[in-house]
Amino acid sequence: MDYVNLGRTGLKISRLALGCMTFGSPSWSRWVLDESGSRPIIEKAIEYGINFFDTADMYSLGASEKIVGKVVLEHLPRHKAVIATKLYNPMSDDPNDRGLSRKHVFEAVDGSLKRLGTDYIDLYQLHRFDYGTPLEETLDALNDVVRMGKVRYLGASSMHAWQFMKAIGLQRQYGWAPFVSMQPHYNLIYREEEREMLPLCLSEGVGVIPWSPLARGLLAGKRNEGQTSVRAETDKTAHALYDRSKAQDDAVIAAVRAVAERHGRPMAQIAYAWVASRPAITAPIVGISKLEQFADAIAALEVKLTDEDVAEMEAPYHAKPVAGHV
Repeated sequence: MDYVNLGRTGLKISRLALGCMTFGSPSWSRWVLDESGSRPIIEKAIEYGINFFDTADMYSLGASEKIVGKVVLEHLPRHKAVIATKLYNPMSDDPNDRGLSRKHVFEAVDGSLKRLGTDYIDLYQLHRFDYGTPLEETLDALNDVVRMGKVRYLGASSMHAWQFMKAIGLQRQYGWAPFVSMQPHYNLIYREEEREMLPLCLSEGVGVIPWSPLARGLLAGKRNEGQTSVRAETDKTAHALYDRSKAQDDAVIAAVRAVAERHGRPMAQIAYAWVASRPAITAPIVGISKLEQFADAIAALEVKLTDEDVAEMEAPYHAKPVAGHV
């Protein structure tokens, strides 16, 4: 496993991040694995040299954080693990148990620390933009949790580029702890982040850790071959993101299949390799629910795509509405 700096920081992360939404409680969603199902996957990630684990407080309403913290810290000394989590989404019916208010930032970070079983979070990320809270309030609170030592670095996830740049500008203006990473929705089927967000991150030295690099499995090709899974059938987010442009998506999937056949590799390896090799990308976030899926993610780091391969897979793409910001 290779390790790279996250943006302009000195923090070294593995070239793949393990996405931890799959780990938690099946009662939250049928496709989620409990601790016994999650443990072998996390342990295999560590065996492969992955040191970067990305979760969120809302994943299984905290159960993901509990499992990730428990298993990771059983196998790695704290200084060797890079643990990332997020806040914003509702954690209960309480109107203050959500969003990015100063009150919720302070309470959410303490809740995540307790569930993770650690006294600091390596990367604390805004899961989404909060239109109901002044940005200055959020950024001031985030600066405070960094200065308290509860958080090492700050990051953000899907939002408009102007919102992210406004936040960065305020952090510079007031000397607040800066955002060092962005976690956007990005894959061969959804490339709208290339217009503004990725050039912004390149310009400002912000690390990029994209989510859904396989487009919820569509770019692995299995659904087009008639294969399905509990997640494919029940994941409402997947349907919201990818059911609107099926004809366009099928053309991209067909191009990925053609390149994969030419390389003699599975489609998932080719789709992962494309994301990992794009300008600005630091480390794709891979979601693993079966041990055999690691093979494609790890092998993808060795795939060398030609300019012709890239052009063939990118050619069928057409502009789409923004998806994944809410």
